[in-house]
Amino acid sequence: MTAAVASNAASMAALNAEVRSRSAQTIQSLAFTIVNETWQAMPYRQALAFRQTARGMDLMAVSGLASIAEDTPFTVWFTRLMRVLWREAGESLYLVDLRRIEQEGSAPESLPGLVPDIISGWDEWWPPYMLVVPLFRDGERQGVVVFMLEEAPAGATLQTIGRLQSTWSYCAWALTHARRTPLARRLPRGRKLWIAAALVAAVLAVPTRQAALAPAEIVALDGLAVAAPLDGVIKTFYIKPNQQVKAGQRLFSLDDTTLRNRREVAARALEVAAAELLSAQQRAFGDEKARSEVAVLQGRIAEKRAELQAVQDQLKRIDVVAPRDGIAVFGDVNDWQGKPVATGERIMQLADPKDAGVMLYMPVADAIALDRGARIRMFLQVAPLHPIEARLTQTSYQAVLSPDGVASYRLRGTIDQGGERLARIGLKGTAKVYGERVPLIYYLLRRPLASARQWSGL
Repeated sequence: MTAAVASNAASMAALNAEVRSRSAQTIQSLAFTIVNETWQAMPYRQALAFRQTARGMDLMAVSGLASIAEDTPFTVWFTRLMRVLWREAGESLYLVDLRRIEQEGSAPESLPGLVPDIISGWDEWWPPYMLVVPLFRDGERQGVVVFMLEEAPAGATLQTIGRLQSTWSYCAWALTHARRTPLARRLPRGRKLWIAAALVAAVLAVPTRQAALAPAEIVALDGLAVAAPLDGVIKTFYIKPNQQVKAGQRLFSLDDTTLRNRREVAARALEVAAAELLSAQQRAFGDEKARSEVAVLQGRIAEKRAELQAVQDQLKRIDVVAPRDGIAVFGDVNDWQGKPVATGERIMQLADPKDAGVMLYMPVADAIALDRGARIRMFLQVAPLHPIEARLTQTSYQAVLSPDGVASYRLRGTIDQGGERLARIGLKGTAKVYGERVPLIYYLLRRPLASARQWSGL
């Protein structure tokens, strides 16, 4: 009757230990439950629980102890023994009898790594029986639990521990896998890992066309610059920005006040020189000295006449006319009126609407190798859903400052047929330029590699 009561008590204790193991929320609480809640099902002197980690074995819990000092003789011996258990433990639990080992004089087949000095330390620190309970799930080691016993357990007790071993293995597997990130759970292993690596390598080797983005504008490819004919101040504009003009039509005029005054002064100086010449010619009949002054005064009259003619020619250039038909492209009229200009300073541009093209400013940091005829796709700000197709015709070999103040290469391209209806001179947007085909990995790492080389100098 007493044996039956003890068996029932042991079964209830095992069931209680199983329930508490299943209710553990972390791997640490599971290890604590295993080493402290199993005593009623199987009395032992000490129990230890280890966990499988990337570094190997990791002591999780010791019955009755919060921690173990690392520099004691017991710890040194204990660490050596655990390495043997960790290296040679199988998937089934097994009992090691120290007395039998001492009698036979050799280590058991299950633990061939038990050298004599480890056995002697065992005789000093622990009782004679050691029950090793490996924790395995789906062929993957989760940990090891070690029980140190004063007496060899009965067969029924070993069966109870065997059932608990299955529960502990599952709980350890569930808790460790629950802590993994979703990505870690999906990572392939073994043969699947090699297949996945081959697929990734194949994808990274797929040829991909290089591309770069750059701000762009619709411009006239063969626009004619209209510049100031001489130094002066702009007085009047006769046209408006982006107006269609005809050849010979007045565009703007310069202030003529200074030139008219210079013309009056030159005309009066010419009259004075003519009067002096006439007086010298009259006196030349009886005065030898006056006869010699005639040639000098004639030269002075020629000089004054040339000065007057030069001023009159400049007055004729006051009004600037269109040299050909086109659209007058310039800024606000108020920005120019009353502004001093120098000879040759660009005031506007005459553009032919039928000769529209694309001009890009490719930042130096985004520059890629481009050949003549490379494809350009421009997305206008006013029509982002209707891209304009173009072909590269010209690239600059030297970087210049873009309108945004960024060092860039200036590119020009002609618009393909069908895009002229949307290409109005002056419209801006973003263009995508396509280069040669390269492996996908180069396309992805081009910028990081360039930055790394600039930073490292290699």
